Amino acid sequence: MSVPVGSAPSLMFLCKGQERWPPSGYGRLWRDGRGSLPFAGIMILAAVVISLLSYALLWNSGNLVEMPNLTIGFFNFCLWNEDTGSLQCLGFPELEALGFSRVGLALARLGVYGAFVFVLFVPLTLLLAQCNGNEGEWQLAVGFLAMSSMLLASGLGIFLCYVWKWIRLSLLGPGFLALGLAQISLFLLFMATAVFSPQARTRSSLRTASSV
Repeated sequence: MSVPVGSAPSLMFLCKGQERWPPSGYGRLWRDGRGSLPFAGIMILAAVVISLLSYALLWNSGNLVEMPNLTIGFFNFCLWNEDTGSLQCLGFPELEALGFSRVGLALARLGVYGAFVFVLFVPLTLLLAQCNGNEGEWQLAVGFLAMSSMLLASGLGIFLCYVWKWIRLSLLGPGFLALGLAQISLFLLFMATAVFSPQARTRSSLRTASSV
């Protein structure tokens, strides 16, 4: 099987099961190198998003504030107890007395962790779409990104509405920064996958070819 000049060797290896390389309709894109670079950038950005969410939600346990006298996160709400001289972690029904809703907190958790689950499916879906030249699979990845972005924004927004009275911007830790960067990166990734879809690139290639 011959490999066109300018194609990506690693992607070719993963897609070596294809009868033709590159997939039908994308040959010009891969020959002139315009197909591989945007796709590589998209995959790198997807890896960045997954890394940020993994740090914030798994490594950092979903905590947005971590201080010796205050810990606030999606699963931890600990305030300083003057009597015992230590942090006291609260649960329900204590949180209900502070104005928390069981449903609201559950929705916040579902939002941020659901966003993480959706974005995990994106790299493989994009890779399959690129290998198969399948516009439907690419659009499925775009859908995953849209859902992930909306869930993360809504979950984080709901949670901040409940805890804002106990925190200030100066108290927000690296977990919150990672979630904020992940939200921005998700939006950029969504825009990139929508702009550089195989169908859009094919139309651009055809317009270029017709103008020559």
